[in-house]
Amino acid sequence: MPARFSTIGVVGAGAWGTALANAAARAGREVVLWGRDAEAVEAMARSRTNPAHLPGVRLADSITLSASLAALSGCDAVLLVVPAQASREVAHALAPHLAAGTPVVTCAKGIERGTSLFMTQVLAEACPGATPAILSGPSFAADVAAGLPTAVTLAARDLGVAEGLATALGSSSFRLYHSDDVRGVEIGGAAKNVLAIAAGIVGGRQLGASAGAALIARGFAELMRFGKAFGARTETLTGLSGLGDLILTCSTAQSRNYALGLSLGRNEGLHPTGKLAEGALTAAVLVAMAQARGVDMPIARAVEAVLAGRSDIEQAIGSLLARPQKAEA
Repeated sequence: MPARFSTIGVVGAGAWGTALANAAARAGREVVLWGRDAEAVEAMARSRTNPAHLPGVRLADSITLSASLAALSGCDAVLLVVPAQASREVAHALAPHLAAGTPVVTCAKGIERGTSLFMTQVLAEACPGATPAILSGPSFAADVAAGLPTAVTLAARDLGVAEGLATALGSSSFRLYHSDDVRGVEIGGAAKNVLAIAAGIVGGRQLGASAGAALIARGFAELMRFGKAFGARTETLTGLSGLGDLILTCSTAQSRNYALGLSLGRNEGLHPTGKLAEGALTAAVLVAMAQARGVDMPIARAVEAVLAGRSDIEQAIGSLLARPQKAEA
């Protein structure tokens, strides 16, 4: 085991951050888990639980909790587990506390609004001394925290770094595949969130399992077109972080993005659970980037129009069904 990955920092004490902290501890790493709210972090340290975000899950004994980013200064690698649109701010604050070359693994699935940058590009700007990497794939925090079998992908431009991190974080229940196709991994995670909203709308409108399957298949075709336009590899897009994650997020209300679509389809509004659905923030920038590259993404475009209030559900469905007949490609 590479000694440089023996201590792992986790930035973000939400459900996913807590789950990944437990996964790293299960793999034998010493873990420092940072949270922004000092009072909540202190309560977690006392109770060894995170009832607000991951009730019923006990924090491993090898996890140290802190509300100070300085506590991460001795970590050999850091997992950045904050929402996509908050990643720049937090990475910038983290940067002074890291040794040069420290791998920082973004675990957010999105594209930054305003800059149209992918998550590792945001890291490169906000934390320039770090080595950017990304972790993504079909995974729910509750499953990972409970030690249920889960497989994801970890990518870095240096394949040796990716492999070392995957080995350091992996365990019998948390399997990590390594890759150097950073762009492919981050595109899969960002695009599938938008498509999952569409799948939820289909479920909320009770359009049937056949429509749901068609939506996933045609949505995946859009993801593939977008990914190829930005240099992603086919094997990455058809793997865990692309097709695998798309299937999971389009299949159950346990996905926040699917739950959002479900609520829209039922005419219940935009915020049914009060939890962040990354796809709602990614849709506009994804569609704009696709249009700039001449990539046809009618499902993503329909979702964006609904979220922006330019189209209602019936109009969006009608526009998709009225598209000209064409050969499947």
